[in-house]
Amino acid sequence: MCALGLATCSVAAAVAQDNGIQTLHAYSNLVQVPTLVLDLDRKPIPPIAERRFFVSLDAGPRFQVTHARPEGEDPISLAILLDLSQPSPNLMTWIDDAVAGMAPAALHASDHVSIYALDCDLVRVGGYVPANSATLKRSVDLALESWNARGRDRRKRACRSPWNLWDSLMSMTVAMGEQPGRRVILAATDGLDRGSKSTWNEVRVLAQQRAVAIFGMLQFGDTLPVFRNGSSYDENLFNGVCELTGGMVLTATDKTLAERLTRFVSLLRGRYIVEFPRPMSTVGGYHDMKITIQKADLFIRPSGIKVPTVDPTILNDPSTVKSDPTNAPQLGNRKVIEPK
Repeated sequence: MCALGLATCSVAAAVAQDNGIQTLHAYSNLVQVPTLVLDLDRKPIPPIAERRFFVSLDAGPRFQVTHARPEGEDPISLAILLDLSQPSPNLMTWIDDAVAGMAPAALHASDHVSIYALDCDLVRVGGYVPANSATLKRSVDLALESWNARGRDRRKRACRSPWNLWDSLMSMTVAMGEQPGRRVILAATDGLDRGSKSTWNEVRVLAQQRAVAIFGMLQFGDTLPVFRNGSSYDENLFNGVCELTGGMVLTATDKTLAERLTRFVSLLRGRYIVEFPRPMSTVGGYHDMKITIQKADLFIRPSGIKVPTVDPTILNDPSTVKSDPTNAPQLGNRKVIEPK
């Protein structure tokens, strides 16, 4: 389940005539949702026929998707966050070689990567550059330069106004919101926020709106309790942010980090791109989307998506070629509370 943000935008097909010359104007009418599908043990499964994919919006009637295919070699826009604010970021000692090893076997030249470091400040090293092993290693080494320079005092973070996890993910999501390709954040972190102005829910909503899937890479053995006033709650907020945006949390040790990063890209390539017509609705807002697979109990996590609504001026134009409403999804009556 995830929020389906509807923003008013022109959608239809129109034929305009100017001085006797006809011009066809095409407007997007197809929704594409990257969807992670694994078994209940979070392991890959054999291919699934597209006829088994169904979608429901706002608890409305289920409808069969138009198309569902593996993501495959679709270009990826990937932002990697190196969280140096955690007390013991042990994976950072080996992460430069591990990230460099993602290319070219897992990440290709058509994929673009940007590296961020969260220490006292959030620092981005360069822009989104084609995935190249040497470039990735150099970017990670630059991101870790100040942290490595502290030597034995790495754990001592003397910051007046330090950045923290939720604020960093918010900033990264905004920065990559206009990037082409399938947008993904991988956060190498312990998953604990230490004082952000933003909330976990604001991160979740923004990532859903920008179609950014968030994945986590934790050190093996890290747990994700949430502390409030000295009490521990079982609720796992970072895990919630990941799964509600179409991602998940992975764990690694120093010996398995390279393999886990390769598996992470394999999970992206194995996602399904679920396609269906946009709803026939002129009302924008937040909507609940549930993707199911017929006769299967699986781990299904769709990314969020912003869907354009119908522009009444285009619909009322006599030259508009209207879409077939019989194929459009029907919204249910479930009301989703819009985040403040």
